[in-house]
Amino acid sequence: MRSRSEQSYDSKEIGRIIKATRKKLGITQRSLAMTSGTGLRFIIELEQGKPTCQLEKVLTVFRTLGIKIIIKADVNG
Repeated sequence: MRSRSEQSYDSKEIGRIIKATRKKLGITQRSLAMTSGTGLRFIIELEQGKPTCQLEKVLTVFRTLGIKIIIKADVNG
């Protein structure tokens, strides 16, 4: 079984993590959009798990919320 840090995530799970972190920090969607330089609609769609969100904007939101990402290649398949 994979640990939480090694888990594979889909867009819906990433959206849940962003929403939970934002709420824990007491930040509104509008405030997060302004702080991260994105739009309110983008934040809403990101939190809903829209699979076609722009990666660079997603990474900007992660940085704004202080979420760290660890990427590890599974070379053994």
